[in-house]
Amino acid sequence: MSKPYIIAFANQKGGVGKTTSCINIASCAAEKGLRVLLVDSDPQGNTTSGVGIRKKSIVKSAYEALIDGAEPSECIVQTRFKNLSVVPSTLDLAGAEFELFDVDRRERRLRGFLEKCGDAFDLVAIDCPPSLSLLTVNALCAADGVLIPMQCEYFALEGLIQLMLSIRKVRELYNPALGVLGILITMYNGRLTLTGSVLDEIKKHYGDKLFKTVIPRAVRLSEAPSFGEPINYHDRHSKACEAYREATAEMLGRIGLVPGAN
Repeated sequence: MSKPYIIAFANQKGGVGKTTSCINIASCAAEKGLRVLLVDSDPQGNTTSGVGIRKKSIVKSAYEALIDGAEPSECIVQTRFKNLSVVPSTLDLAGAEFELFDVDRRERRLRGFLEKCGDAFDLVAIDCPPSLSLLTVNALCAADGVLIPMQCEYFALEGLIQLMLSIRKVRELYNPALGVLGILITMYNGRLTLTGSVLDEIKKHYGDKLFKTVIPRAVRLSEAPSFGEPINYHDRHSKACEAYREATAEMLGRIGLVPGAN
């Protein structure tokens, strides 16, 4: 039985395209024929609504998976998009931060849930909250690799340094196999001088981790969540869609996951 490759999309700074990247890379991977599971571990639930799942329709969510030990069959919802499923999130998940403190092996609850999925999926994409919380630690403990979406601005650069330190600490304490899969530049605007300056700094310190593909700013990309659709369904011929397809191909190449190989 082969286990899925698990990716945590993480950045403690909000508004950097983390959820957008998680949804669209997962959907583009599913488009290639991979069986993909999205895990929404952010209490805001933007990944859940971003793939068209209505909050009122949710019976069991990531909260029950983490706190009650619910089975995958109870929590996983099939989206209307081919090969794409989701463990949805509700506001109940906000309370999990406090409840997990009294739970045995609290850092490994998500890992235990995903292990129960067996070989049902080829790829798992976890959308982390925009904070270095216990929910994020759970995602990092479960993950094989971390994908870091970030915007080209100096505050994001400072946050990247903090996140790298956190990843190192999780690797030392809980998950020695955890690696940094890559840094994906989002909301790219090459006309800004600041963009070039920040990119130069990233290349200087993390050059081998930087994705060649960049994700541009795009109106169609911003509006897609309001329709509950990934960009490859909302506007499959847009530049943003092409960028996410290229980023997905680059990511799959880095992890050695070839669609149709199994």
